[in-house]
Amino acid sequence: MSVRLAAVPDPVAPVGGARPGHGMLPRMIDSPDIDASGVTWSFATAREPAEFPAVEVEGVPGVEHAGDNGRTLCGIRGRYLRHFLHHFQPQGLASCRKCRALAEAAPSRPCGQERLHDLLLQKAEDGPLRTDLLAALRRGARIAIWITGPAKGLTRHYARLDQMTEEAGPAAEALAKAGTSITLARVEDADRQYLVVLPPDGQARIARGAVADSPGATS
Repeated sequence: MSVRLAAVPDPVAPVGGARPGHGMLPRMIDSPDIDASGVTWSFATAREPAEFPAVEVEGVPGVEHAGDNGRTLCGIRGRYLRHFLHHFQPQGLASCRKCRALAEAAPSRPCGQERLHDLLLQKAEDGPLRTDLLAALRRGARIAIWITGPAKGLTRHYARLDQMTEEAGPAAEALAKAGTSITLARVEDADRQYLVVLPPDGQARIARGAVADSPGATS
């Protein structure tokens, strides 16, 4: 399983006030190492269809449009729009026909693993943990969560620092120094899990530990 991340202009915060990372809504999708047709998982085979937030034009209820950078794909300006908490469904009975055609013709986009991989190349210092995590992402390791929100809330509910046995100190320090907001990602690869702490301005920190229910995990 992996996390598909779809762009939304103003995501609504889930429990604890946290928001999906980088203005994204998380969606769980199946991405095994080898799919049903026998194709080996890779960034190329895991590219995702373009997705857009669903919006409605004020005064014109009952028709859903695809939102894109403050307007709809069919060209209606943002000040007339009301945003929904779901994605535009091109084949939906209420979908705008022009938005449907443009959404279906939009190019595919990198999967969550590729986006996190490229972000770590830019933001994380080279070292053994980064090397191992990059390799895991290239194999299609599951992104259990990738979320942005209040540092204290994310530390309490999502960081799992007590399960980290390598580089937990620097990760905890980055969380402690964070201001009002920080981004966390947790990646699970077989019996290991990685915690990525991404301050708004600064270097990413990576910690590693055993998955809680794996034979090597400690209670």
